Amino acid sequence: MHPKQLDDVSSALSESRLKISARRGAHTIAHHLKRHVGVGIICSVAYFDPGNWSVDLQAGASFGYRPMLFVLLMAGLGAIVLQTLACRLGCVTGIDLASHCRLLLHNHPRHPRLVRRLVLYPLYVLSEIAIISTDLAELLGSAIGLCLLFPKLPLWAGVVLTAADVLIFLSFSDPSRGQGRPVRLFEFTIIGLVFAVFACFIVLIVKVEPDWPKVFMGYIPSKGLFQSEPDAVYTAVGILGATVMPHAIFLGSSLATQDRVSDAPPEEKLPTPALTPTGKARIYQILRSLFRIDCAERVASEKDYRAKHGERENNTLSFIRQHLSHGIADVVISLLALAIPINSAILILAATAFHDDTVSNPNTVGLFEAHALIKERIGSAAATIFALALVCAGQTSSITVTLAGQIVSEGFIEWKLSPFLRRLITRCISLVPSVIVAVAVGRNGIDNLLVASQVVLSIVLPFVAFPLIYLTSAEIVMRVRKPAPPATTESSSVPSQEETVPNDIAVLEIEEPAIAREKIAEKTHVEEVREETIDFSNGRFLTALSYIIWCVVLVANAYAIVMLFDIH
Repeated sequence: MHPKQLDDVSSALSESRLKISARRGAHTIAHHLKRHVGVGIICSVAYFDPGNWSVDLQAGASFGYRPMLFVLLMAGLGAIVLQTLACRLGCVTGIDLASHCRLLLHNHPRHPRLVRRLVLYPLYVLSEIAIISTDLAELLGSAIGLCLLFPKLPLWAGVVLTAADVLIFLSFSDPSRGQGRPVRLFEFTIIGLVFAVFACFIVLIVKVEPDWPKVFMGYIPSKGLFQSEPDAVYTAVGILGATVMPHAIFLGSSLATQDRVSDAPPEEKLPTPALTPTGKARIYQILRSLFRIDCAERVASEKDYRAKHGERENNTLSFIRQHLSHGIADVVISLLALAIPINSAILILAATAFHDDTVSNPNTVGLFEAHALIKERIGSAAATIFALALVCAGQTSSITVTLAGQIVSEGFIEWKLSPFLRRLITRCISLVPSVIVAVAVGRNGIDNLLVASQVVLSIVLPFVAFPLIYLTSAEIVMRVRKPAPPATTESSSVPSQEETVPNDIAVLEIEEPAIAREKIAEKTHVEEVREETIDFSNGRFLTALSYIIWCVVLVANAYAIVMLFDIH
């Protein structure tokens, strides 16, 4: 064949390969958008809740773009690592972090009661305190947004409205009743609210016209963080403590267990009854479904919630290959494209509108003060957009934290309570102090309560992150059985017992048969584990990085507590 013809054939082959690769890439992207988008966006909600707003506003107003934008970026990257570990744990094992903590600590081989009372139950109490504290901050933030939109609305009324509408939404769109499958109505609602917040901040950033060269320089490390006054370090610690939320880790590990590829089996149609139920009967059925105990059915589901680590079966290898890479990509992209930019936008907005280099001790900028200053310096339209974004952020965060409370109680103690009643209890516990503060002390009390809630989260976070890192780094937890190979009829491929037993064990079998049988069983088990399982645990680099992040969070939170109480 002529060389020119060979070149034409090779170019045609390369073009066809490129077309095939482009089609496969387009198919993968379309499949990801259709099936897998949702978990990462829902988890990213926790990273721009009203508590983050308060910290970011204060950081931008007090210290400008640099070095707080760098601290915010580092905190976001650390959150990505921990949230990725939560996704890996749920996808590989099929159960959430709270259930894993119960498996690890409930039936300790040596001191079961001691471990339960000193480790498991205190960890559960800390997790519940974190859920309630986060819910309290979301209630107050969303209520403040409603009061900013409707100035005549009392603050306590805004708190009550926020608590009620979240329960109503979760009653009609309950992701816990999906039987391991995603509820797309729930996810699409959260996605819509998140993008509403994102759009509001795009409009606000365009209106304030920040100094973009200084903004980009803010993401570069600076010595000014350690050379300035202690308030700068304290504010940076506040950003770290308010960025990574404990409830987001529990929620992410639970959502990663859902089967997002296979379609739900068709429901069997029951024969139509001769008599249709009356209005009272329908109301009774709806109320009964809300208060029905579903947690008891959780134990009898297809997933193993009771067997110990090393004895239980994880998800199949095909399930993990279909979900793990898509789940990690969804989490990383959502946090990089939504959570970090929204937090950055809040800080850039405050730095542009409120920061003054000539003022050494700027005034505290809370949510009310930020709204008033935006209205004064930018305009009423920008202030309305700010309030609307606050309502959307508070509502989305409140929905997710209420759902996380249900996951925590079911996982740690298998609380046999209906999800609706569980959420109602959580909302009431958060509602009482919120209404009391709103009525008694007003705006100043709300600012103090928001700060206190972030301090509580800072204390709880290391206790939640440590079991996550430990579990995802353990091979006994993260190993997955390979599918059985096709059976072969050749007898020569199966080694005989004499071939598999070493000489020393063969001699020992004659002298000590019991000990020999134990050694043979142990050797067989080790070989089976090595040959028939795949290890999905963290590598050395990821394990080391995770523990470094945990140590940084621990030291930072301890320093924040010391600075808060002025202990020197």
